[in-house]
Amino acid sequence: MLLGMEVPFLLSLVFLSLLIATGEAQSKPILINCGSDSTIPAGGRTWVGDLVAGNNLTLSSPGFNASAVAAVDRDLALGSLYRTARIFNASSNYTFNVSAGNYYIRIHFYPFSLEGFNMNESVFDVTTNGLRLLSKYNVTEEIARKKLESNSTDASLVKEYFLSISSDMLWIQFVPASKSFAYVNAMEVLPVLDKSFFESAIKVDGGGGHDPSPLDLLDRGMETMYRVNMGDNPVKPEQDPGLWRSWESDAKYMFSLSTASTTTNSSNISYADISHSSVAPLQVYEDARVMNENGVVEKKFNMSWEFGIHPNFEYLVRLHFCELNFTASNLRVFRIYINLKIAFPNYDVFQRAGGKDRAHHEDFLDNVSEQVDTLWLQLGHDSAASALATDAILNGLEIFKLSKNGNLAHVSEKIDTGAGVFQGKGSKGKTLWIGISAGVASMITLSVVCVLIFFFCCIRQKKTAPVKSSHPAWRPLVLHGALASTANAHAVKLPCNANGQMAANRTGRRFSIVEIRTATGNFDESLVIGTGGFGNVYKGQLQDGDWVAIKRANPHSQQGLAEFETEIEILSKLRHRHLVSLIGYCEEQNEMILVYEYMANGTLRSHLYGRDLPTLSWKQRLEACIGAARGLHYLHTGLERGIIHRDIKTTNILLDENLVAKMADFGLSKTGPMLDHTHVSTAVKGSFGYLDPEYFRRQQLTQKSDVYSFGVVLFEVVCARPVINPTLPKDQINLAEWAARWQQQGSLEAIVDPRLRGNYSLESLKKFGEIALKCLADQGKNRPTLGEVLWHLEYVLQLHEAYMRSFDADSSPRSEMEFADMSLGLPMIMEVEETACPETEGSKIIHDVKTKFEGQCSKVADGGDDSSIS
Repeated sequence: MLLGMEVPFLLSLVFLSLLIATGEAQSKPILINCGSDSTIPAGGRTWVGDLVAGNNLTLSSPGFNASAVAAVDRDLALGSLYRTARIFNASSNYTFNVSAGNYYIRIHFYPFSLEGFNMNESVFDVTTNGLRLLSKYNVTEEIARKKLESNSTDASLVKEYFLSISSDMLWIQFVPASKSFAYVNAMEVLPVLDKSFFESAIKVDGGGGHDPSPLDLLDRGMETMYRVNMGDNPVKPEQDPGLWRSWESDAKYMFSLSTASTTTNSSNISYADISHSSVAPLQVYEDARVMNENGVVEKKFNMSWEFGIHPNFEYLVRLHFCELNFTASNLRVFRIYINLKIAFPNYDVFQRAGGKDRAHHEDFLDNVSEQVDTLWLQLGHDSAASALATDAILNGLEIFKLSKNGNLAHVSEKIDTGAGVFQGKGSKGKTLWIGISAGVASMITLSVVCVLIFFFCCIRQKKTAPVKSSHPAWRPLVLHGALASTANAHAVKLPCNANGQMAANRTGRRFSIVEIRTATGNFDESLVIGTGGFGNVYKGQLQDGDWVAIKRANPHSQQGLAEFETEIEILSKLRHRHLVSLIGYCEEQNEMILVYEYMANGTLRSHLYGRDLPTLSWKQRLEACIGAARGLHYLHTGLERGIIHRDIKTTNILLDENLVAKMADFGLSKTGPMLDHTHVSTAVKGSFGYLDPEYFRRQQLTQKSDVYSFGVVLFEVVCARPVINPTLPKDQINLAEWAARWQQQGSLEAIVDPRLRGNYSLESLKKFGEIALKCLADQGKNRPTLGEVLWHLEYVLQLHEAYMRSFDADSSPRSEMEFADMSLGLPMIMEVEETACPETEGSKIIHDVKTKFEGQCSKVADGGDDSSIS
């Protein structure tokens, strides 16, 4: 009888043991080294190759392995892990065997140098268990954006997600975009054993209620946007051994560091609820930010943090608190604001945590509209509280983005590290509600006037039989103000433009669609010489044999249409030898086509690097910079308010058959400020790497923003390398910062394009570097005008030509160093001094150059014509 009872009991024990063993096996972290068949140590942990047998995963399509061609950045904590990657040219799945529960998933990317593949241009989607994580994603753009928004120096990228899985399988799918590929360097699947890790949250509604609501994350995902430790000490992954999270310092996110100070106490901190010990490591609670004004009578300032986020998502904001100073409740009471709404009116950390040195966290849930791309967190004085000290304290912060309709992906405006456009953070006008409200009445009045003008224009257009379009979003060129007729085209009556104003007369030839199709071989793809959001640019030949560039807007997309219209407006008003000329247009059969002069030698960048083209000499590079500067100086001064280009870069400087430089692409250009204004307030646009940081921070555009971009171009001309290259060591990624450091050390010649060695004078390079550095001044008021930049460049060219003539004048040519020694007395602009020169023929030439510039030091070359200092 006893034996009969023991058998089922023993079987139960065996079954239970198997369950425990299986659970333990499935709850272990899964660390995958992608693109490898070996196991390696990295960052204090062991990573298993995705081709190693028994690694708890299956790979539907192996793609192929990739190894870094160049050495991986030594400063990377996981550098050894980033030497390999798995590359997919077709859709492929990683499938993991897991148990149901909560998981952190981390996907590692490092765009290293690889023969045959440009990882900087890779575009792909990532999906897991039906939840879209990334869409049309480019890793290099994300790295660039982080560097711009938070001064990040990381060359790698880790995307982290939290998932609650109800099945026993986790799959991660990589889908490359058309004509592209996907890649991944490493992955982590980390189980979160705390079942109440995300249990409830307080909804932010502005009323200040503090009753939490249940948070159901089953089959719903979250992306970690920020994880911050308040204070100057980041928490490293090895200090968080359970989940290996990285906590960065909050300093770069604080709106004003002067409003807060740091307090520290690491003696006896413990968790208020021991079951939540995995929420954050104790190191997060050992230091905190506290207000600087806790001793004053009037509390005027809040502690504020600003974070860039993706619009139209719901966000979970987790705040970590620990009272480090006070030993009783009602001694520190403050308000918590999230996105300018009261999230908690009278927060008392001591009371909520249950004592001093007790680690506690609070979760808040806020829904962000599609107009909001910034999350503000503010802690400050609660006027209704009777606390002894009404300052605030915060130890840590996490921000999570919640999925919406099975989607976590956000497709933002592109940041092309070479030629694309970056759309920066939106205006901060949401903080000016009072001003906006006061202007509502004026807007209503203005709207009524605009409606009346619109109806008037419609009546006029009916009488002129407008062109009809089969595309609702497409507006033919005639609606933007037709170009005036020439001998080859009939006159067109000018209707209202898109702003309800009468369009100005424009000059140019009106081409028929037959002429355009003939010139381009019916838009032969082999003749495409450029492309953009507007469509393609074709090389074409007119019937008279002239070559032209033909820009054809895409009628099926509005992307780039506003820029296309702006370019028409700009080029219709301006004519200059160093601006690309608009020849004419075509507006038949729902086409919007512009015809430009053809620039036979393409972009300046293509002659510096990236193409197998002949090297430009130092003189040719100087002349290209001078030509571009003349065109830009004319833009700034040619009209009453001037025009700010806003997208100066080497791909927008074109060279004709004689290597004459001309500025192009005016799609982002903006009319300058009025006489009684110092700037134009506008959303940030431009190309990453060339973008003026002051313009990005303040969203105030000035002509000095163009000067900054041109300064980057000058250094790019000297060094002949991309302005942003994430594959380089972190101190070399940004060309402007890297070259500026060498120039400040007086050693710019150390990083000059090697192909220029021995073909320039050190003195001309020195002066060139000085003006480039002045252009990159942090504040616009400290930068020169483009007219002054032009003057300096003309002077640099004269120095170089004098150096070259000295070889012909002297019987025994001097070395470059001897020439530099001989010319130490040469002047800078506005700092001319008499210097005795040795009586040699070569030095006499240099002295003549100096004397000539002394007589013209108060002049600035006129960019409106072809005159220059020579």
